[in-house]
Amino acid sequence: MKGHSKRFWLLTLAVVAFGLAALGGAYAASGKGPKPPGPGINGSPSPTIGGPDGTEVLGTTKGMPPTAQVFYGVVNADGTVSAQRFGISSATKLSTGTYQINMGAPITACAYVATLGLSGNSGTSAPGSVTVVGRVGTTNGIFLQTFNSTGGLADHGFHLVVTC
Repeated sequence: MKGHSKRFWLLTLAVVAFGLAALGGAYAASGKGPKPPGPGINGSPSPTIGGPDGTEVLGTTKGMPPTAQVFYGVVNADGTVSAQRFGISSATKLSTGTYQINMGAPITACAYVATLGLSGNSGTSAPGSVTVVGRVGTTNGIFLQTFNSTGGLADHGFHLVVTC
């Protein structure tokens, strides 16, 4: 009798599980269930970003408009551009800790991010800080200064990313 009771409950459990699975599939197919994530990040609507002509540009699922441009590069302390670059047409060391970087396209409506760092894959950069801003008088230039840990201008290598 004990074996018969066990088989009865296992069969009942299997029938209930099958029924729930069938009902779940029917509920999902009805369209009344939760909606899949939207086109934006974590289901949020896609962001719109002002285009260069003032129009709105629909963002991708990663938050960047399809027309986005990203320029990057590594500049050594002496102002030379390393081979690790895209979009940097030139860099010039103007004076101690002061650099001008030119891009191959206008970057006036872009974000500039820089951090101290070396080219290559060994060694460490001396402590310090960096400031970056668009260059006055040109649409494709950046003015950048590097400082030592006490706040004085100092020559440092740096990594630069420009996102438009």
